[in-house]
This record gives sequence, C-alpha cells and structure tokens, in this order.
Amino acid sequence: MNNNFNEDVRLAKNGDTAAFSRLYALMYEDMYRIALYSLRNTHDACDAVSDTVLDAFCTIGKLRDEKAFRMWMMRILSAKIKRKQREYFADTVELTEEVEPAVEFDSEMSELKHAMNNLDPQSRLCLSMSVIEGYTGDEISKICGINANTVRSLISRAKKKLRMAIEG
Repeated sequence: MNNNFNEDVRLAKNGDTAAFSRLYALMYEDMYRIALYSLRNTHDACDAVSDTVLDAFCTIGKLRDEKAFRMWMMRILSAKIKRKQREYFADTVELTEEVEPAVEFDSEMSELKHAMNNLDPQSRLCLSMSVIEGYTGDEISKICGINANTVRSLISRAKKKLRMAIEG
C-alpha cells in the first residue's frame, strides 16, 4: 500500500469525503467482482457493494488501524454477501437473471462458469477472494470469520470440484 492510500484513510477517518471517494474508487472493482461471483446476480452484487460503502462511510471514524482499511472493507462486504445469501434461502427467491460478470466468458469458459455456479455460496466466496483478489487463507479467515483451516479446505475442495467438472 502506498503512502497516498494510507493518507487517504487517515483523511477519510477525519471526515474528508473526497479522500473516502478516492479509496472507494480504488476498491470498487475488487469488491464488485467478489460480490458478483458470490451472489451471481448483478443487482444484488451492486446492492452489497453499495451497502458496504454506506456502512463504511458512516463508521470509518471507528476504524482503529488505518492499515487494516482494505481488510475492514472486505469484512463488511463479506457480511453483506452472507446476509443476502441467507435471504435467498429464507425467501426461496428464484434466481433467474443471467450473471454478466465484469470479465467476459467465451465459449471455452462456459464450463468453468457453470462449475463456479454449482459451488456452494461459502466456497464460491472464499475461492473468489483467493483466486480473483489474491487474499490468503488467513486473510479470508479474518474477513469471513471462518477458521483458517476451514477456509483452506473450502478452497481446496472448490478447486477440485472445478477441476473435475472441467476435465469431465
């Protein structure tokens, strides 16, 4: 992380909305990708990111460690994603909208897309945080509130399922 990022976190904590906007601009795509791959619905992904940003903006003054800003944001996002996933099961909502991820899938990627959609929500969240955004198992554990060994197992099993689905 560069000094400008840390300085923007400090400024945002002190109420500087322009600094918070700059931080948001740096993290938006990462947050959206994780939400989209976890929720598989563009509207819900946007809602999760928007809710995360609103919560973060309202509570940034409580952030203790400025260096933990990125992880703090991802922890909030993870909670929003989990809440939305619980709503799916509670409301038995039919997910009919076709996901249009930020990365275009070509015909060769359709098997991977189908296999990703067949993963359980928690595995999909952990895998997307690991593979797409590069978080370590320990970081994902802290963000999601899951045991680090469980995270590593979820990721390993998800990768194995994907490999088996693609190799046929």
